[in-house]
Amino acid sequence: MDLLLDPNVWIAFFMLTGLEIVLGVDNIIFISILVGRLPQEVRERARKLGLGFAMLTRLMLLASLSWVMGLKADLFHVLGQGISGRDLVLLLGGLFLLWKASHEIFMEVEAQEEQGPPATDAGALKSAGRKLFWSVIGQIAIIDIVFSLDSVITAVGMVDQIGVMMAAVIASVMVMLFAARPIGEFVDRHPSVKVLALAFLVMVGMALTAEAFDMHVPKGYIYAAMAFSLAVETLNIRARNKRKAAKAAG
Repeated sequence: MDLLLDPNVWIAFFMLTGLEIVLGVDNIIFISILVGRLPQEVRERARKLGLGFAMLTRLMLLASLSWVMGLKADLFHVLGQGISGRDLVLLLGGLFLLWKASHEIFMEVEAQEEQGPPATDAGALKSAGRKLFWSVIGQIAIIDIVFSLDSVITAVGMVDQIGVMMAAVIASVMVMLFAARPIGEFVDRHPSVKVLALAFLVMVGMALTAEAFDMHVPKGYIYAAMAFSLAVETLNIRARNKRKAAKAAG
């Protein structure tokens, strides 16, 4: 009870919750883009599962803090560079994100939509839909682990009480749960924003890969570049909408 009456605890909680939300932006974008590949009727379920897994991963990592902090110890050396368990996770996650974002950009920009013969087997359609759904959830789960590890290590550096950390993680995921759907719908409505978001994920993948080799790239730089690009794209969207309205009126 004394903990709840301590103003320092509440300050730490709100600061950590805000930081977790900011760190979760790339997670939301990744989930939104992958979920956009699914049929409309299962997208909300996939979003909830993806963010639920993100929360579960963070809580499990917080519950095993000694193991997480042990990941920072060097396992071996390559050309004089120490490689820890955390470095391996960040490297594999960064490479996965680079591959996935680049693949999605190719599919969005270059690949042509294949028009196959109409499917008549309802069972085959249902099976293919299930396979795609769980494939998307699996990819979300992989990147959730990477983002969760980074998030938990950041939380440990800010707050001492594990209860405050867990409460902040739960609160941030609840906020992201409400934000994921409008962000996903906005990205779906504007293909150019989707390509921009994928380019942002490429930058995040590069930053994670660099971090694995102890070359820290402040995320603030990446977010600032993304915010500027998004502001420019917002002006482009407004200009296009005005031209369409003028053409319709004329």
